[in-house]
Amino acid sequence: MPKKLVIVCLINFFIAAVMGLTLRFSFIDSIDINYRFLTHAHSHVAMLGWVYLMLYVLFVHYFVPEKLKVFNRLFWLTEVAVIGMMLTFPFQGYAAISITFSTLHIFCSYYFVYLIWKHCKTSSNVSQKLLKTALLFMVVSTFGVWCLGPAVATLGQSSAFYQIAIQFFLHYQFNGWFLIAVLVVFFHLLQVENSKIFKQFFWLLIASTLLTFALPTQWFAPHDSLLWINGFGVVIQILALYKCFQLIKPKINTLTNQKNKLIFYMYCFALICFVLKVVFQSLSILPEFSQVVYEHRNFVIGFIHLLMLGVISGFLFAFILKTDLVTVSKSLTFGVYSFVLGFVLTELLLLIQGIKYYFKGGILTEYYLLLFLFSILLPLGISFILLNIIKSKKYATSATKKT
Repeated sequence: MPKKLVIVCLINFFIAAVMGLTLRFSFIDSIDINYRFLTHAHSHVAMLGWVYLMLYVLFVHYFVPEKLKVFNRLFWLTEVAVIGMMLTFPFQGYAAISITFSTLHIFCSYYFVYLIWKHCKTSSNVSQKLLKTALLFMVVSTFGVWCLGPAVATLGQSSAFYQIAIQFFLHYQFNGWFLIAVLVVFFHLLQVENSKIFKQFFWLLIASTLLTFALPTQWFAPHDSLLWINGFGVVIQILALYKCFQLIKPKINTLTNQKNKLIFYMYCFALICFVLKVVFQSLSILPEFSQVVYEHRNFVIGFIHLLMLGVISGFLFAFILKTDLVTVSKSLTFGVYSFVLGFVLTELLLLIQGIKYYFKGGILTEYYLLLFLFSILLPLGISFILLNIIKSKKYATSATKKT
């Protein structure tokens, strides 16, 4: 796995985390920055600069035997798009230049799909099915982006059409592309074989991903049928989770017998967050709860971070730790634990404050200060992992592809 590319991904993640920290500081003291614009920058860099590019590196590493130069060139062009968004969104939000860089990223992603589809070689039917499904969801998710222009031109940004288009993009990026993509690599490393259980898991996963889009749609275009569709999707998602653990159970020895125990701990962390994600999403069956989630921003942010930082980033860190790019040391352990602790503390604080808002209990004492202080642990942890890789003289070997 190219060390330089992994470093770039982690630098993007660190910058996104610092942007998030700045957003939380803005509630403590006034700063000369547009909160909404910086939020756009933070989310785009985290999603497209960290998660997307790290998945890019992993897919090429594990599923493309011939390391063609075009993949390297496309990576750097995509990074240019990320840097463009990083530098323009904080100052202008959605405007001509930032939209240009966003559009460039989308076209790069389309070309990436084409290249992977063409050059992917794997003997595993499991990997092939999940990989192509993840890529399809990525392409499908961008349809929501293309609908934004017509939505603004015809009905405006406050319209249900505009809001549903955004939710369409986010839902199928997070629950389709990102989530299935990390499962591709996870199952590949565990050498999960094609079986009746896998086929059941596969179709349940796809069905639940499609059906649960009914919930964010219901927020902006309320209809009782959408609640029933989401409820059905949630039930299917629970079954998919059960099948997932059935697939993992025979591979427990592979998970526990890691040369670095941090890998096993990060797998456990990601899987626990995966279970919590399904549990919280299952509560949306209750109409009152789904409305509460929509009305209280703490719950929304907490859920997004649970998926992005807990499940997806948890798996991505485990995959990085599994390579020879890192050197096992106290600083690496500190970095991993710092990130996990920062995540847990901020999630608990968001949850507690959300519950207090719901019961009209007001705001926690020093809530914004505590949220800021706990959030420091996130970029701190990322920086220690990043520095460990930069200082390491090791490189990932071809052996890591098979273990």
